Amino acid sequence: MMNSSRHLRGAALVAALLGFGASTPALAQKTTTAAPRGINPAYIDKSVAPCDNFFQYASGNWLKSHPVPAAESRWGSFNELADRNNATQKAILEDLVRGAGTAKPGSNAQKVGYFYASAMDTAAIDAAGLKYLKPYLNRINGIQTLPQMQQFLADPRAQAGSVWYGFGVGQDEKISTQYAVQVYQGGLSLPDRDYYLSDNGRMKNIRAAYQTYQTNLFKLLGDDAATAAKNAATVTRIETKLAQASRSRVDLRDPQKNYNKMTVAQLSKEYPNIDFSQVLKASGLGTAKEIIVGQPEYLKEVNAMLAAEPIADQKQYLRFHLVTSLIPALPKTFGDESFRFAQVLTGAKQQQPRWKRSLRATDGALGEAFGQLYVDKAFTPAAKAKAKEMIENLRAAYAERIMKTDWMSAATKKEAITKLNAFAVKIGYPDKWKDYSKLNIVRDSYLNNVVAARIWRNQDELNHFGKPIDRSEWGMTPPTVNAYYNPPMNEIVFPAGILQPPFYDPKADDAVNYGGIGAVIGHEMTHGFDDQGRQYDSKGNLRDWWTKEDNDKFNAKAAMVGKQYDAFSPLDSVHVNGKLTMGENLADLGGLTIAYQAYQKTPEFKANKSIDGFTPAQRFFLGWAQIWRGNARPEYVRQQVQTDPHSPEQFRTNGPLMNMPEFYEAFGCKPTDKMERPAAEQARIW
Repeated sequence: MMNSSRHLRGAALVAALLGFGASTPALAQKTTTAAPRGINPAYIDKSVAPCDNFFQYASGNWLKSHPVPAAESRWGSFNELADRNNATQKAILEDLVRGAGTAKPGSNAQKVGYFYASAMDTAAIDAAGLKYLKPYLNRINGIQTLPQMQQFLADPRAQAGSVWYGFGVGQDEKISTQYAVQVYQGGLSLPDRDYYLSDNGRMKNIRAAYQTYQTNLFKLLGDDAATAAKNAATVTRIETKLAQASRSRVDLRDPQKNYNKMTVAQLSKEYPNIDFSQVLKASGLGTAKEIIVGQPEYLKEVNAMLAAEPIADQKQYLRFHLVTSLIPALPKTFGDESFRFAQVLTGAKQQQPRWKRSLRATDGALGEAFGQLYVDKAFTPAAKAKAKEMIENLRAAYAERIMKTDWMSAATKKEAITKLNAFAVKIGYPDKWKDYSKLNIVRDSYLNNVVAARIWRNQDELNHFGKPIDRSEWGMTPPTVNAYYNPPMNEIVFPAGILQPPFYDPKADDAVNYGGIGAVIGHEMTHGFDDQGRQYDSKGNLRDWWTKEDNDKFNAKAAMVGKQYDAFSPLDSVHVNGKLTMGENLADLGGLTIAYQAYQKTPEFKANKSIDGFTPAQRFFLGWAQIWRGNARPEYVRQQVQTDPHSPEQFRTNGPLMNMPEFYEAFGCKPTDKMERPAAEQARIW
């Protein structure tokens, strides 16, 4: 997934249902329609044999009639649901804007109304120009020495964007009852290290467009053409060095390698130019004795660069990151430049409407303030109770699968059941809402509001240090169309936003719900036992609880899945990375398997009555496939394969089915069909 929340960054290792851009879905400019009920037979393309390509069979007609909208890079069922959720949120926000002036001063209603109104006030933003940005630019410009640079970088209120490295407070993954200070690699602007390092033609084109983007932004800041080009080259040079020192996304999936606890004294000795003592003091963390370093070799490079890079060059790096982090709050010319570059990355043809971008920004800044109102309109107590019942059905089915595995020892099974039973479940919305009383939001400056929200969010995170673990916190806001598993918390979380049709519909038959939200629930549960999540015990500690023999057997089965997905190719010369997508592929396979077992226990399945000509088993698999319907632009797919731990939709649909004899039986597949694999080549873990 993906994500600025401390629960959703690499150090916290959260496994989410969707990939980049999915937790805050891009929404098309189209009329909101009523939610579909159950399986839609009109989506089915009967010219395709179900056992040859079930993704195309189940949704082929929908795919043909729903091209990607001009303002989007992909479009599917998740986006359609987000579109409906978005309409509810927009109505809430517009009501709050109308009442913000008369709302109680300092109330959540006033803050949300002012934030959204300031975001929508493009006339005021354009009229202000760089007025509200200048104090931050001036502070950067005043840096002349390394000690001054160190002081600037240590200040959590400096707001230079994401520079040099990531820093914050999160759960200690080996002592899950404590918070710890964490440092991890960062500081890049392009989606991944390989965008700087790869020599393929697409990456070279992206780097050329990036150089143009940088140059034009520096011009908008007042640099002449020659100076702007020189500064752009400087930023690219610095970021390329950082990319060379960065670990790959596959390496970042190893929680043990990314856990390196060091004393503050050790850090001061190893990385004197970063001056962590000053960083900790400025952040109010002066009592910290240790820091968990994600990637020591990366910090070594940052330490060297802070001393070796001319201060003048470092300042250009800071200027660029400051500006790009505040693009939405700057005049339209800045946003236009940003979108021109985004077109190269994503293939989108036009920019999304301002209100949709502003809505997502408001959700990010004050999501739990107006999320309460969204829940009141869109999620009933009855829906929450029904979801809880289904989750417990899935938990019981998973326990049965674990106990019946023929490859796992009794000792490991016992630990696995203990962990499964210890899963904390969060449904719909937090039991305790965030307190925004210390966040000041004004009507006249969107930029100041963005900065204020950023400072508040950072301070909210830092305030956790030294306190008991807050298990009531959420890493997603209520309207989010997503779900996640958090290993150190050993919790599965389902926001109200995804507990809606087509994923979850109390009025639909059980096949649809088990194939939809049931598989989503099973997916998140399986993340607790995928190649990453299985390394955490029932209390959320990063601890090896597997016997060596069971560990080896699991890895062999996982390698089979990895090999299968390595062979999938969404575009010519582009292949899925089986190692990068391992966790999500295992979660899809396990989730669907567990959901089907749970569905088999329902009276509906046992009655075996057909609806619309499909048996209960067939409807279950159709329900699964239709929630993954989706089209995507080639540019999006290329970026997804490069950076996203989630496989493209067609392989998320077909991949698990190719390992399920239950699917073959439901649709009468034969060995000659394209999707059927011999039993020896089917990956069965749970």
